[in-house]
Amino acid sequence: MVEPPGPVLVVVPTYDERENLGPAVARLHAALPDADVLVVDDASPDGTGELADALAAADERVRVLHRSGKDGLGAAYLDGFRHALTGEHQVVVEMDADGSHAPEDLPALLAALTDADVVLGSRYVPGGRVVNWPWHRELLSRGGNLYSRLALGVPLRDITGGYRVYRRTVLEQLHLDAVASQGYCFQVDMAWRALQAGFRVSEVPITFTERERGASKMSGGIVAEALWRVTCWGLSHRLGRGTPQRPAGPVTEGAAHG
Repeated sequence: MVEPPGPVLVVVPTYDERENLGPAVARLHAALPDADVLVVDDASPDGTGELADALAAADERVRVLHRSGKDGLGAAYLDGFRHALTGEHQVVVEMDADGSHAPEDLPALLAALTDADVVLGSRYVPGGRVVNWPWHRELLSRGGNLYSRLALGVPLRDITGGYRVYRRTVLEQLHLDAVASQGYCFQVDMAWRALQAGFRVSEVPITFTERERGASKMSGGIVAEALWRVTCWGLSHRLGRGTPQRPAGPVTEGAAHG
């Protein structure tokens, strides 16, 4: 395996994932033994936070960030990213706790950093696939990605996916305090900001598997937010009102792949 460009921190947001967290962390460390894990728990009523504390007490590679309540996926990741930037980690990974993101795919995502600044785990590029999803969920996902691709004029096939890898420099230069998106729109927002800033974004095929335990956090409000924000960004971009956020320091030039 190609070595990642520095220490890796995997940010795992949780809300009522007690049944899934332990197996997810074990699989992750089997696939990538040197990776650190940051569990960001939103005061889960089912005791996920307490389990995370127990995992951290038993393994120095596991850390826990407790938040006061359920405040959205985007806010949880942003807090995780800010925490990552206080330490030594040079690579930050987004990964769900519910088993839908296979840790076994992570080495391939990290290897792609050789030619990229952001790597998206993609269900919809050749080699990617979805397992055990009901047809209406996959239709909604594919439709959302197609709409985002057309509205924003980007080549990415899976801009809504939540399994991805960032170089530290990307998170340092994207003005995280300006990101207000929640839900799955957060994923579109971050990829769009990275592209607008001139970072190289690539896609690597993954296998996405529907969770076996627990309930999905998808809701109508999440979908509505994503449609509204993507439409506004697309219109602003086409009317020339969007202001690309250029990186503060030198960044290797490159286009999005996919």
